[in-house]
Amino acid sequence: MIISLPIEDRPRSHVFYQEALGLTPVGELDEEGIPEPLQFALADGVRLMLIPTGGFGWVLGDQPAAPRGQSECILTVSVDTEEAVDALATQAVKAGATMVTEPIRQPWAYMATFTDPDGHLWMVEAQ
Repeated sequence: MIISLPIEDRPRSHVFYQEALGLTPVGELDEEGIPEPLQFALADGVRLMLIPTGGFGWVLGDQPAAPRGQSECILTVSVDTEEAVDALATQAVKAGATMVTEPIRQPWAYMATFTDPDGHLWMVEAQ
């Protein structure tokens, strides 16, 4: 399974996903030292692929992408403790994320949300 997201800047996204979420890029490196296509392993058989907006548009055809600031999905990272939620949210902001919801206890979990540099919404949670 591959989850694809549109991005504006490959080098920025390459660095952000490593620094913010500790993801490992996979694939053959291009002349800039960035995998082409830009993918990160999420789990066994699951990858996140980051596609420049032009290429993303080729796949969408006439279907519009969600405008910046509108989220059609929430990408969630589950961690073991509330402290790990706090640490990952802080790490993401230091790497360039924008905090949307500060860490807070909700009825279903302790969680925080942030957007990556391209405005995609991420949630980190601990049950």
